[in-house]
Amino acid sequence: MPVTSSPVPRIGIVVTDVYAAEDPDYDTPLLLPALAARGADPTAVVWHDAAVDPASFDLLVIRSPWDYPERPAEFAAWLDRAERATRVVNSPATVRWNLDKTYLRDLESAGIRVVPTTYATTADAAGAAIDAHERVVVKPAVSAGARDTGLFDASDAAAVALATRIVARGDVAMIQPEIEELSEGREKALYVIGGDLTHAISKGAILAPGGGFRGGVYRENPVPVEATPAERAFAADVLRAVRRATGGEPPLYARVDTVDSARYGLCLLEVELVEPAL
Repeated sequence: MPVTSSPVPRIGIVVTDVYAAEDPDYDTPLLLPALAARGADPTAVVWHDAAVDPASFDLLVIRSPWDYPERPAEFAAWLDRAERATRVVNSPATVRWNLDKTYLRDLESAGIRVVPTTYATTADAAGAAIDAHERVVVKPAVSAGARDTGLFDASDAAAVALATRIVARGDVAMIQPEIEELSEGREKALYVIGGDLTHAISKGAILAPGGGFRGGVYRENPVPVEATPAERAFAADVLRAVRRATGGEPPLYARVDTVDSARYGLCLLEVELVEPAL
C-alpha cells in the first residue's frame, strides 16, 4: 500500500453526510475526541465525498455509512478504491461478505444455529415459504436499519407483496417465522471489540404487526444487560466461524444479534461487521 505511517497516525472514521432525525450517529462525536486524546489525528470522512483521498489516511475505520444500501454499486467501488490506497477495517473481504445476509448460510453450514430462513428469488417461492408459517418476517438480503422489513400474518397479502417487490429488484427475499421472544423485545445484541466482549444490550421490539415499525419509525430502545456464559461462548463461536468463512483478519468490531427462544434455542439473527452503532 502506498501509505507511509506518519508519527501521528491519520485515522479516517467513515461516515455519511445525512442521518435520520430519529436515528442519529451517536458514536462518532465520542470516538473522534477519544482517538485524539490517545495521540491520533482523527477525521470524519464522508465515504462518497469525491474530494477525499483514501491514500491520505493511515487507517480508514468504517463506522456509519448508513446510506450504502441505497447506492450499493457506488459503495462497492469506493471500497475497492480504499482497499488499494490504505488499510481499511473491518477488512474489505469481511465487509463484502457481510453486506449480503445470505452469509447466514455460511455460518449455518459451519454449525452456528441461525433463525430458520428461506431464501427466495421468485415471488412464487416466497409465497410458498410464507404459507408454511402462521406469522412471518419478510426482509431483503441487502438492507440496513430494517429497511423493507415487515412482520405479517401469513394470510396478509402485504407479506407476499413485500417479498415480490424485493425479488423484482433482483434482491433475495428472506422469509423467517415470527419468534415470539423477538416480538416481546428480547433480542440481545452482543458487542465484541478487539476480540473482547465489551457489553450487551436488549434492543426492544421494533417491528409492528402488519408491516412497519412500532411507533411509526425505526427506533431501538437499547438497555444494558448482562451476557450469559452461554451467550458469550456463542458469540465467540460465531466470530470463529466468520474468520473461517472470510479467510480474513479478526474483525475490529462486531455486533452479534441473538435471541434465546423456547422453540429454537439460542439463535443468531445476524452478525453486523460493517457499520453497527456501538
